Amino acid sequence: MGKRRRESAVARKEAKKTQYIAKLMNNPTSPRKTRLMADAIRGVDVEKALGILQFSRREAAPKLRKLLLSAIANWQMKNEGKRIEDSNLYVKQISVDGGRQLKRLRTAPQGRGYRIRKRSNHITLVLGSRVEEKMSAVQSTDAEK
Repeated sequence: MGKRRRESAVARKEAKKTQYIAKLMNNPTSPRKTRLMADAIRGVDVEKALGILQFSRREAAPKLRKLLLSAIANWQMKNEGKRIEDSNLYVKQISVDGGRQLKRLRTAPQGRGYRIRKRSNHITLVLGSRVEEKMSAVQSTDAEK
């Protein structure tokens, strides 16, 4: 492994230490339905997002709520001794990608068969801290001076 490659690998590893990610794979709901709830919580504070998901009647809401709680737990594992309220966490990024499709046949009139696609999705949720971003922005402006 060359020097540049090693340095970039170390930089990626350091960047991952400050990212708080949770993933849900092969969620058996169509991506289109899940994206509606994902759009509702994108960029919102964690407490408000939990409230939105708790009182929503959509099918994807309980699964997204559980995923958000998992991301919060990941944040707590990396930041022991810090309080969530002080760090001002928010949903930095959430993406819903299409997963595998189960293909089935439904009987149709005159001896035909219609294809049914049972869709699933993959959800990736990334938390961010507004406090840490402010500190890094201040440090970068100091470095420029």
